[in-house]
Amino acid sequence: MSTITTTALQTSYPPILPKSFSANQPKTIRLYPLSNYTFGTKDTQPEEDPSVIARLKRLEEHYEQHGMRRTCEGILVCHEHNHPHVLMLQIANAFFKLPGDYLPASAEEISGFKSRLNERLAPQNTSSDPNADWEIGDTLAQWWRPNFETFMYPFLPGHVTRPKECKKLYLIQLPRKKVLSVPKNMKLLAVPLFELYDNTARYGPQLSAIPHLLSRYRFEFVDEEGNVVAVTPGEDPDVKGENGEEAKIKVLAGGSGGGGGDADMDVKTEEQNESTKYYGLTNGDQQHRGTAEMLFNWEDSHGLSPIRKCAEEWLKLMALKRQFQSRGNKQPELKAKVQ
Repeated sequence: MSTITTTALQTSYPPILPKSFSANQPKTIRLYPLSNYTFGTKDTQPEEDPSVIARLKRLEEHYEQHGMRRTCEGILVCHEHNHPHVLMLQIANAFFKLPGDYLPASAEEISGFKSRLNERLAPQNTSSDPNADWEIGDTLAQWWRPNFETFMYPFLPGHVTRPKECKKLYLIQLPRKKVLSVPKNMKLLAVPLFELYDNTARYGPQLSAIPHLLSRYRFEFVDEEGNVVAVTPGEDPDVKGENGEEAKIKVLAGGSGGGGGDADMDVKTEEQNESTKYYGLTNGDQQHRGTAEMLFNWEDSHGLSPIRKCAEEWLKLMALKRQFQSRGNKQPELKAKVQ
C-alpha cells in the first residue's frame, strides 16, 4: 500500500493494492494544509485564576452552586507535509491546552462550546459572520475529575459517585479556509502527532493521548488547489477519478511502452531507446540503459538541459569504453564534463 493516491503516484514501481481494509470505521476526515488558514492576534485574555489553588477553589464554589462543571475542548486538525497537526494554545511559554473552556451553568452544550471557541479563536467583531461558526464533530474522549484536585482520569472510579468535573474532547472539522485569531498573551501552535505521541512529560496524559484518539479515523490530505494528494492506506483500490474514469499511474522512469502510462510517455521512451542505440549500447547493457533513460526523464519533467548534456556525454564515454574493451586495450579514465 501507499499513502499517495493513484492519481498523484509518480513511480515506475506501483505498490500492490490489497482488498479494502476499512470496515466498520467512521467516515474519512478531509484535512486541509496549514497554509490555507490565516492567523492573527486580538486583545489579551488574562487568566481567571492567578494560581492552581485559586482555580480549584473556584471549582469548589461552582460545584456547591451548580453541581458538576462541564468543560468542552476542541481538537482542530490540519496537515503539513501530509501529516496531521493539532492546533493548540500555549500559555506563558510553558502550559499547553486545547481551545475551549468550561461552560456556563445555564448554557446548552453545543452552542455554549461554539461560544467558547469564538472567544478563543474567532477574530474580533465577527460575531455576526457566518464563517465564525464551527462544525462540531464526534466526542473523542471524556476525562473525569473525582475530587477538587488536579488529577483527571479517562474513566470514573467505581467508588466515585459525585464527580466534580467532566471534560469532553471533540473533533472539530476545519473548513477549507478560515481566519483564526489568538489572544496576545497566548500562542497558537500546530503540533504534529508524532510530537504528541508518548510525550506525557511535556504535554501531559490528555494531550499525549490524542494520537490514540485520532487513530480510528482515515484521513484525506488535500493540497491548496483542493486535490487529494495522500490518503490513509486501506481504502478500496478500485478508485475512480474525478470524472468517473479509472485513475492512472504516471510513469516517470523505467517504462517500455507498456500499459498504464500516457501516450506521450510511450513516444519519449522510443526516442530514448534510439538515443541509447546511437551511442553503441546494446540490449545487454540494462543498467546503463536504465540510468540513461532515468536521466532523460528527469530532463523532460524538470526542464534541466544540463542533465541531458551529462547523459549524452556519459553515453559517449561508455561507448568509448566498450570499444577499448573489445580491442583488449587499457581502459581509459572516464570523466564526464557538464557544459
